Amino acid sequence: MNVPTIENLYRTEWGRLLAALIRDCGHFDMAEEALQDAFAAAARAWTAGWPPHPAGWIYKAARNDIIDRRRHEALAQRKHAELALLSDGDVAEGMNEEGDVHDERLRLIFTCCHPALAPESQVALTLRTLCGLTTEEIARAFLVATSTMAQRLVRAKAKIQSAGIPYRVPEAADLPERLTEVLTVIYLVFNEGYAAASGAVLIRKELCQEAIRLARLLRSLLPGSVSELDGLLALMLLQDSRSEARLDSHGDLILLQDQDRRLWKREQIEEGIALVKGARRLGPPGAFLVEAAIAAVHAESTSAEQTDWAQISALYARLQRQHTSAIVDVNAAVALMMAKGPAAALPSLTALGAELEDYHPWHLARAEALLRLGRHEDAAHHLRRAYALAVNAVERRYIARKLARCDAAPS
Repeated sequence: MNVPTIENLYRTEWGRLLAALIRDCGHFDMAEEALQDAFAAAARAWTAGWPPHPAGWIYKAARNDIIDRRRHEALAQRKHAELALLSDGDVAEGMNEEGDVHDERLRLIFTCCHPALAPESQVALTLRTLCGLTTEEIARAFLVATSTMAQRLVRAKAKIQSAGIPYRVPEAADLPERLTEVLTVIYLVFNEGYAAASGAVLIRKELCQEAIRLARLLRSLLPGSVSELDGLLALMLLQDSRSEARLDSHGDLILLQDQDRRLWKREQIEEGIALVKGARRLGPPGAFLVEAAIAAVHAESTSAEQTDWAQISALYARLQRQHTSAIVDVNAAVALMMAKGPAAALPSLTALGAELEDYHPWHLARAEALLRLGRHEDAAHHLRRAYALAVNAVERRYIARKLARCDAAPS
């Protein structure tokens, strides 16, 4: 039986609690500070045992903290009406009623993704507020310095306050033009759950499920089907379908080609493939739908040996034409290696070195190509660099095992 911890509660409930508090007080920083204090108070108060409704306890403590802060402001600035509005009613008992909190998170994601904010700030702010990622974790996901990311977050929050960005879901007619940023954010939330940027675990299931839930909720709000939204939902369902097969009994990483495909979730695979087929009929595929098509090829393969790497490589080539990204280029090179051999992919990987020297998946991809060419010493260099750059403990153990095998191989 899993023993509940404050850390687990933080990971699973942060976004819901913060969204409700922002709804109550209308201020990002105040809500976040009160919530952090409430979690600290819980860690001190629950040493003898947890309350029946932990999330409700935290929410009520944070909300009371906000009321106290506003009371001091009201006394100083005579904002009695504002204080009365905040103090009216106590919805802490409603924290276990899913619908209310889920709606607030949808408002929060559209606020964070408002077009008045820079795209990189939209994503960073949503990851910080909705998912509770630290500034350091977000910085690693963006491959930027922590100080740079901290400045983005500060500017984004200040912009929301100064510009009076509304805390609401846009009207139906405005949803399509606001969708691109939101889809990007949702996918980055999913990615953090699928392969955590740091920590002792690789998979954070609650983030994967939250991203899938948000995508489903968006589909229910839009007046008609949207190809890219369906593509994103399909992509996440197909990737998440492999979650039970990605780690062994010791919590160590199992690569796609070595996974027990009997553990893949067939219901999710069938839904994902159906979404891909339906979205293709809606118009030219965007980046998410192409990626979903790639995931579908993997899902339809009965074994690693039967995987149609030529089709995957062709899909990546199409994705490269639509979506310029060095990270996509790495994946495309890996697909090319699987389809035509390491010699065909190595020039492309080498060309990416200047841009991705600090990106550990690039070092892993280049090491794999070099290993297949018998260049063990060169491969070991990249594996050591990948190990130094990786932060997640599960990934580091995988790289260490690969490096040990590489060092033991005959030269």
